[in-house]
Amino acid sequence: MPTRRSWQLVALVAAGVVVAAGLLSPPGRAVLDEIREVVGVDRSQPALFSLPAAGRLLVTADSGAWVVEENGSKRLLGEYREASWSPFGRFVVASRRNELAALTPSGEVRWTLARPDIRFPRWGGSRMDTRIAYLSRGDLRVVGGDGKGDRLVDRLAAAQAPVWLPGSDHRLAYARRDGGVRIVDADTGAVVDRSAPRSLLQPVPTVSPDGRWRVVAWADADQLVFTRLGRPRQIRAVSDVSTQFRSRSFPTIAGWCCAR
Repeated sequence: MPTRRSWQLVALVAAGVVVAAGLLSPPGRAVLDEIREVVGVDRSQPALFSLPAAGRLLVTADSGAWVVEENGSKRLLGEYREASWSPFGRFVVASRRNELAALTPSGEVRWTLARPDIRFPRWGGSRMDTRIAYLSRGDLRVVGGDGKGDRLVDRLAAAQAPVWLPGSDHRLAYARRDGGVRIVDADTGAVVDRSAPRSLLQPVPTVSPDGRWRVVAWADADQLVFTRLGRPRQIRAVSDVSTQFRSRSFPTIAGWCCAR
C-alpha cells in the first residue's frame, strides 16, 4: 500500500503531467499507476548521477547557487540566495542580500551592482539585447545585461517575482502592493496594461530544453522527480537532494536551460 507521503507525491507529480495526459482519461490513470509503482525511497537513485535530457539545471540552496551539468557534475557558483538564467543560458544573474551579480555558468563574475535587500532577479531579452529585473526594498528596478543603465520602474511593487513576457524583449509583468498586476515597457517605463491577469505571474513547471522532461521538487521526501512527457512514459526519482547541495532546507530549482 502507498504511504501517506507516496500519495502526496502522486498528487504533486500528477499536477505536473496533467498537460501531457488528462487525469480523467485512461492515459492519465495509467500515469498515476506508474507513479505509484516507481516512486519512493526504495526505487529512487541515491544521487543525481545525470540529467535525463540535455541542458543544465540551476539550483539554489542554503550553500548558494549551483549549476548541474547533464552528466551530473555540480559547480557551486557562490553564496548567492537567488538566481536565474539569462536568455539562452549564456550567463546567470544571482543575488546576495545587498548585491546583484552577473556570472558565467562556470562561476566567473562579469559585473556586480550594490543595492539594498535584493530579491527575485530575473533576466530577459534576446541574445543581443538583455535586461535584468529585480526588487530592492520593494522597488522594482531594471538594469541592462551589461550592468549599465540601472533605473527605477515602480516604488509600489509587491514581494513577488516579476516575469518577462514571451515574444517581447522589454515587456515586464509584475504584482503591485494594491493587489493589481501591471505590464510595463521596461525601457520607457510606460504602462501597457494596468489590469493584467494574475495568471501571468504563475511559476512555470520546470521543463527540459527539448520539452520532453519535467522536474518536480518533493520537499517532504527530499527528492527530485523527473517525469517524461509523452510516450514512452518514464519516471526517475533522486533522493537525498538536500545533502547533495549542502543545504539544511530543501533546494529550489531555478531553471533548466540550454545545452552548451
